[in-house]
Amino acid sequence: MDFKRRANARILLMGLCFLLVFGVLTGRLWWLQSVDAAWIMQKGSNQWEREKVLQPKRGSILDRNGQVLAYEGKAYTVTANLQPRNEKEKSWVGDNYVRDPFGTAQKLAPILGSSVDSLTKAMTQTYDAEGKPLKFYVNLGREASKITEEQKAQILALQHPKDAYGKEVKENQLPGISLTETTRRYYPNNSLASHVLGYLNYEGNKAEMGIEKQFDEELRGESGELQFMKDGAGFPLPDGQITYSPAKDGQNVVLTIDQQIQEYVEQALDKANSEFKPQHMTVLVTDPKTGEVLAMGDRPDFNPNEYWGITNYLNLAISFPFEPGSTFKIITLAAAIQEGVYHGEEKYASGSYRKIKGKPINDHNNGLGWGNITFAEGVQRSSNVAFVILGYERLKQELLTKYFHDFGIGQLTNIDLPSETKGIMRDLSHPRSERDVAVTTFGQGVAVTAIQQAAAVGAVANGGELLRPRIVKELRDPHTGEVTEKFERVVVRRVVSEQTAKQARDILETVITGDHGTGKIFDLKGYHVAGKTGTAQKYDEKTGKIMEGHYIVSFIGFAPKDNPRLLVYVVVDDPTTDMYYGEMGRKILAPIFNSVMEQSLRYLQQQPDLKELDQQAAKAVQKSSKTSSDAVAQSAPVQEVSMPQLSGSTTSVGSMMAKQLGLVPKVLGTGTKIVRQIPSEQEKVMSGTEVYLVTDRLTDVKLPDFTGKSLREVMEFASLLKLNVIPTGSGYVRSQNIAPGTAVTGKETLSVTLSPDPSPPE
Repeated sequence: MDFKRRANARILLMGLCFLLVFGVLTGRLWWLQSVDAAWIMQKGSNQWEREKVLQPKRGSILDRNGQVLAYEGKAYTVTANLQPRNEKEKSWVGDNYVRDPFGTAQKLAPILGSSVDSLTKAMTQTYDAEGKPLKFYVNLGREASKITEEQKAQILALQHPKDAYGKEVKENQLPGISLTETTRRYYPNNSLASHVLGYLNYEGNKAEMGIEKQFDEELRGESGELQFMKDGAGFPLPDGQITYSPAKDGQNVVLTIDQQIQEYVEQALDKANSEFKPQHMTVLVTDPKTGEVLAMGDRPDFNPNEYWGITNYLNLAISFPFEPGSTFKIITLAAAIQEGVYHGEEKYASGSYRKIKGKPINDHNNGLGWGNITFAEGVQRSSNVAFVILGYERLKQELLTKYFHDFGIGQLTNIDLPSETKGIMRDLSHPRSERDVAVTTFGQGVAVTAIQQAAAVGAVANGGELLRPRIVKELRDPHTGEVTEKFERVVVRRVVSEQTAKQARDILETVITGDHGTGKIFDLKGYHVAGKTGTAQKYDEKTGKIMEGHYIVSFIGFAPKDNPRLLVYVVVDDPTTDMYYGEMGRKILAPIFNSVMEQSLRYLQQQPDLKELDQQAAKAVQKSSKTSSDAVAQSAPVQEVSMPQLSGSTTSVGSMMAKQLGLVPKVLGTGTKIVRQIPSEQEKVMSGTEVYLVTDRLTDVKLPDFTGKSLREVMEFASLLKLNVIPTGSGYVRSQNIAPGTAVTGKETLSVTLSPDPSPPE
């Protein structure tokens, strides 16, 4: 009986245990299927699903002709494997670790542009600044984070140099150095148009300045996504679900900038910067008929490939407001013409204007003036008094305010660049004094940016329309080249009539060509240039007082005057020089403006005005009509000159240019265009030398008198006509068998007798 009772108890106990275990399992299963179901599914999904973000390629920045200014390309990150500290690290590194940190640093430093000390420290430091142990591999600093293909090749050459037979050594001679492929932003022209382009940081996640920042969204593109199911080894399952969303590469941004014209600007800025070291400089080149910016350069500049060296983060052309001085008079002049208050032949008393309270307003020659002169002469001389009369007296505050506003002063131009400032334009309807109104007429008490001033003067150049400046021409698909967005010409408003603009242009040309013009040094032979100089005194930012001897000098001009292709604005802030400010235009501004304008016009194949050249040549001949060309050359002091390029010009222009250098031109033939010259271009000759100019119609050529000439001069002339020459003796010509003045065809044989004495026989 006891045995049976014990057996039943055991059975009951086992049943209870079984029920308990079953209950626990059932409860756990319920828990897993309900409470923890989501967590378990997520954990499983993480194990068998893989998700990868597909990065887009950043779009390129191109100039108007398709030249690449910025692009995304391959790069490589350099890392160093340190000596393993445990078995786990050794399993990863093996024998490929840096054995000689100092020696490795010495080899890498010149390639990476890093210091030996910084590289050695990186390869020997085992703990970070917080005392935590570093990984067994380390980055070698910023210079090693995105190296080029060329730098990679140099490192590979160190690792596997060639032996005496030209074969690569298989054993790694620079162990522990690894290269990982990545991408970076490249700027192939370095500092060219750096403030226009801006830069992308090395991490590739932040665009700074310029087009890179303004069009970051369009350039960046859109990320893609790839999701797939994998097995335990990480391989995709054959029937696993795949989700694929491709990345969309960024668009290419095509600028209005012309790389060649930009090069001309950069070269001119570099030359002026090295010689005069101003605080700032800006040169703008625009097409006034379209509003397109063809070049925009600043100093100081920077290299976007090494952006950490930036000292000036401002694009001065759009972000640096300054007092423009007399270039601002163009706006007052146009307004006065439009309102009918400018009469060129009307006279006024120059010198000082005393119709306002306080200190009189003086002309720039310390108030001496030029007596009673016409307003036309006043514009040429850049008379402040003339513009005070036109603006303050005749236009008055209301109209001045209207025209300044219409020309865009004190407003953003809305050019597609970041950080544009709108300058400073006082409220002329509530001035602090009458003087504040009066001085704005000639560019004092107002601050503009270079792009504002260029847009305003561009309105006069193009016939009276204020245009929105454009720096971007279009956006293109990076794969097909198809234009996805085009930036059209935008007229903000008409500011003056075409007739007014034409009259203003004619007057501004006299600033360059007139007898009293202050801009004669900006004259370009063969081109009608119109423009205006400007000088403004600088003020101490702390005291607000004028800084003696410190100026912002500028010149704005466009050409050809009646059908302008280009507008060039040059601004130089506080050049380091002790020269009188009146000399700064000739020595600083003119070389910049003239080189940029002339080279750019030639590059654009803008033909010079032949009629203008002929008129200039006629004037030159008229001035020297009292004496013969030979007499002029002989009376001038003898000096060495470099032969200019005369080929390609007209005979009148070529002759004029030769005479201006003290040379004696001899035209061969009856054509109108010079096809060949002797001596050749850039050859050094002495003033008084005869220059032979062969025309495109080589007929009725008269043989010159070679007496006293060298055999070389005879042979040079003979080569032009393919004459056969038989010389006798050596030295200088004493006689010739064909009389001087005889017409020759080139079939004759010329015999000359020479002797060491250059004087002719008695």
